[in-house]
Amino acid sequence: MYYIDEELKQNILSEAPSDEPARQLFFIEECRKILSERAEELKRHLTCCVNTFGCQMNAKDSEKLLGILTQIGYVPVETEDADFVLYNTCTVREHANVRVYGRLGVLKHSKDKNPDMIIALCGCMMQEEQVVEKIRKSYRHVNIIFGTHNVYMLAELLFDYLCTGINRTEILKGTDRIVEELPSERKYPFKCGINIMYGCNNFCSYCIVPYVRGRERSRRREDILREIRNVAAQGVIEVMLLGQNVNSYGLDFKEGDPNRISFPELLEEVSKVKGIERVRFMTPHPKDFSDELLETIAKNPKIARHIHLPLQSGNTEILRRMNRKYTKESYLELVDKIHEKLPDVAITTDIIVGFPGETESDVDDTIDVVKKAAFDNAFTFIYSKRTGTPAASFENQVSEEEVKKNFDKLLKVVQETARKQSEKMTGKIDKVLVESVNEQDSSLMTGRLSNNMLVHFPGDESLIGSFVDVSLDECKGFYFMGHIV
Repeated sequence: MYYIDEELKQNILSEAPSDEPARQLFFIEECRKILSERAEELKRHLTCCVNTFGCQMNAKDSEKLLGILTQIGYVPVETEDADFVLYNTCTVREHANVRVYGRLGVLKHSKDKNPDMIIALCGCMMQEEQVVEKIRKSYRHVNIIFGTHNVYMLAELLFDYLCTGINRTEILKGTDRIVEELPSERKYPFKCGINIMYGCNNFCSYCIVPYVRGRERSRRREDILREIRNVAAQGVIEVMLLGQNVNSYGLDFKEGDPNRISFPELLEEVSKVKGIERVRFMTPHPKDFSDELLETIAKNPKIARHIHLPLQSGNTEILRRMNRKYTKESYLELVDKIHEKLPDVAITTDIIVGFPGETESDVDDTIDVVKKAAFDNAFTFIYSKRTGTPAASFENQVSEEEVKKNFDKLLKVVQETARKQSEKMTGKIDKVLVESVNEQDSSLMTGRLSNNMLVHFPGDESLIGSFVDVSLDECKGFYFMGHIV
């Protein structure tokens, strides 16, 4: 490991700005100087690998983390045989934690071979005290630990470690600070996610997110629009607005604050940004889905015809115990309203099977909703008992055998319904945003419709990042084969 003189470190710290993001930009530059010297000694570039677990908000955070590391001087690689390895963790399911522990065990061998390797952990999993204690005790080869509230501090924490060689843990219990204007390394040059808010106030009984992400905090409208204008100037034509519950955007601002606008109003302003051709959002909560939002989508062709509307269960009593705050009937009424107002929309959903106390009859209620709602796709999950949530202590945990039987029964209906919905589009011509060369066949390109359906068709790399009209020739269930017209 390489350190700098304590006196020099203190001199550098005394010069660091107190305001963000200027403070982090300062530490990026100081880390860059240290790593530049190290790279010269080794006569090679230093490499980094960022692995992301979990949701799209984590993916967005990882773009920022990778952007910071790249600015510091690291060269991104896919393999974990790197000089700096960072896991951006998820803790929604207990299994996610187990996966990280397993990966850390493997990394121990890599670090034994390369003692100068730096290992860092961040994200939701780090907001759990017992997890951090376990890592500090059993995985001492982890050098930097930080949480969801201070993701932006990576450069400062790295600077401290580079100077001292002492493992660093910095977990904030909560914050009202939002720091976004830092370097970002986007996966795609033509589309990106934009955080519009953080946290969640809903406290679903099975979910750990409010405890690790904190209360809802909205970004200022002008900050969001400035970021979107900037990425549009860089060639981005599609943005996805991200939040745990986007319907709640702006409600945490006081009455009279110019930032207190509704989510539909924000959608309208975003769609007016020059260069932005398509706007998506993730995720709305059914209990807050307003008529205003429907009207806004209906009158604006730039807003994608795709709504992800988590159901979780089709049984009203299970929904009550989940603390979802809607009923089977009110959910179906909302779906009918959406289909009536947006006949070309695709509705996808999330469903949990095996919630404590769930019976086969309750699963039949969920299947009934799947059929009536005619979902275009549904992401089905087996309930995971999550320590720290109310549902973890509920009685009548469902047996593994019963869960599997009900899960398979539901999945069959989900797949049949999704295929029927997809087949309705056969023969139509629709606009596709070309995203990549097809992974299985390099003569094909892969793109995405407004309704989020994947389409594969003959073409070449010059089409990537542009919209083309494609005939949807053959439905393959969850994707189409087509050709450019």
